[in-house]
Amino acid sequence: MIKKNIDSKLLIDTIIDAIGDVKGEDITLLDLREIENAFCEYFIICTGNSNTQVSAIAGTVERKVRNETKERPWHVEGNENAQWILMDYTNIIVHVFQREFREYYDIEGLWGDAKEIKVTV
Repeated sequence: MIKKNIDSKLLIDTIIDAIGDVKGEDITLLDLREIENAFCEYFIICTGNSNTQVSAIAGTVERKVRNETKERPWHVEGNENAQWILMDYTNIIVHVFQREFREYYDIEGLWGDAKEIKVTV
């Protein structure tokens, strides 16, 4: 399957807007482009306060991205329990966590060499 090359900035902006629409919190953009052997360019990480909100954030991201850019995630994991939903847009991976799971897995710490940008919406 060949995906068209969408502008990363447009995709990032659309994802962040969608997260803001559902009041996702603690939005962080990790720029992985300078990290050797990174498997994508960016991570977008955010927090929801319940499995209902985590599901709503992921659903809103998927809908808004599809409606505004015609892109669909290549793969989505975690919808069943909505503690951590991962949405893979190939060059951008979105992580939507419940707070306790975000703290436990500490993605920002694991990718400590990445440029970290806190986002406000």
